[in-house]
Amino acid sequence: MSFKENLLKKIQIDETVRKLAADIGPPDSGLKIDKTMLRGLLETGPRKFRKERDLELYVLENANILVLDNELAVYKTTPEDIALRKSPTVREMVSIRNVFKILNDKDVIVSKREDSLETVQKECIAMLDLSFDVKDLEAIEADGAASLKRAYADGVVESLSLFRELLGYVPAPKAFLISNHYIIGKLEKKDSGELLFGPAVIYSFIHNSLKLIDKQISSFSKDKTAFLLKTEKSDIEGGSQDTSEGKEKGLLQGADVFTYLREEIITGLSQGDTD
Repeated sequence: MSFKENLLKKIQIDETVRKLAADIGPPDSGLKIDKTMLRGLLETGPRKFRKERDLELYVLENANILVLDNELAVYKTTPEDIALRKSPTVREMVSIRNVFKILNDKDVIVSKREDSLETVQKECIAMLDLSFDVKDLEAIEADGAASLKRAYADGVVESLSLFRELLGYVPAPKAFLISNHYIIGKLEKKDSGELLFGPAVIYSFIHNSLKLIDKQISSFSKDKTAFLLKTEKSDIEGGSQDTSEGKEKGLLQGADVFTYLREEIITGLSQGDTD
């Protein structure tokens, strides 16, 4: 698969794990993990499926085994031993030694629940080749610009989501949400509870307009929503595409936003090489 396809796959894996984690509550919460979704995730990773009695096992290197149930435990033992502990027969329960194993599995448990899910996430992502070069970034930029020109919202959001992943941007917190907009940016949290959001990318589904505000906006600001929406209609409908002027204002619009995001990634990589 191409870098773009692999990165989209990683984003999908992360989103799937996020949804699965939301279904994992305390042992007595009554919440049940979505097994169908989890099976789909496991199929993208290195673990091999094995049926043992009524148990669904996912085996890694023979002795690292995940049991697909609400406990989501990973065991360091054999499939047969797990079957004895998790699904014993009446004959097996006659043995005192077996009863001890059934009642106490701490000696073979590696992880449970959220910790196991995080392990699966890392295993699945490790299967992907996420190396890239400038040409890969230019391709994402070109796809985004073309989608914006055609008013293809899904394509615009896809390119922005790829750049978001590479830059470590996050979806806008609740304080910065605006209906009918896709908003991402860099987030900084202060001890006081203040959120500083920016640079911020704002895409309007209604106007098919895209802009980037290259400054931080405080969650304590009363006019933060107005600032995010500022110039959306006046500047964009007026057709102002002067990049130098936009930079002076801390504002970029249209396809220039994709160029900015690409250059930010390259700058970050360059700084990483010199550190």
